[in-house]
Amino acid sequence: MTDVHDLSRLGDLTGLSFAGLSLAGLSLAGNEERWAIAALLTLAFALLARRMQGVTNSGALVGAVSCFVLYLGGGAGGFAALVSVFALAWITTRLGYQRKQKLGTAERREGRKGSQVLANLGVATACAALSLLDPHRTFFLLAMAAALSEAAADTVSSEIGQAYSQNARLITSWNPVPPGTDGAVSLLGTLAGVVASGVVSSVCVLGGLLPMRWLPISGGAAILGMFADSFLGAWLERRRLVNNDSVNFLGTLIAAVAAFLLA
Repeated sequence: MTDVHDLSRLGDLTGLSFAGLSLAGLSLAGNEERWAIAALLTLAFALLARRMQGVTNSGALVGAVSCFVLYLGGGAGGFAALVSVFALAWITTRLGYQRKQKLGTAERREGRKGSQVLANLGVATACAALSLLDPHRTFFLLAMAAALSEAAADTVSSEIGQAYSQNARLITSWNPVPPGTDGAVSLLGTLAGVVASGVVSSVCVLGGLLPMRWLPISGGAAILGMFADSFLGAWLERRRLVNNDSVNFLGTLIAAVAAFLLA
């Protein structure tokens, strides 16, 4: 349950997103102004994310690099999508926190560390960087949107499932398992993840990052990546062959590749 301080911080984040959209919407004369706005938004976003305890110092640093590249590659839409991913993760992480502590799955109070941020944003950041170099940049922007949507879907489905679901099943065998088990899925968590993927993909469309016709591709690829994440968790992570960061990274990668191929 969020307190008044959490709501105040969320208000600060919302204000930053609107300010970012206003700045990004300005007609820029050249690259210098674009880089200056990217640097300004990056600094503000990193400091606010750290103040909100959404990330640690290392997480803020990695997030700052991602924010800078995402803005340069995706402009207003890229920045707005990043803010929406962070907001969804921040809110759902705090829901049912006491229950998550009892399950042993709660995130640390100080926020996500650099490796976690990189696992969730690394693929999207790489796609944004590639979009700056390729004449067919729209396909990389679609892959970026799908990766960000998957990151939100996976986080929200996991956090909501752990907070509120009484029953969960292992995706590979469908055997009942405790909520929070690697590779476990629940109806409520899955539905929440689908909604989150739609929210972030819609933000990408509204922000001008994607045309409307690509909304189903971005959202659908994100959902595919979310389920792939669960399969990898059940298949590899439970056997300690990979860690959670690797699984999250692969989930976003699968979503990005799927969107790229479908387009």
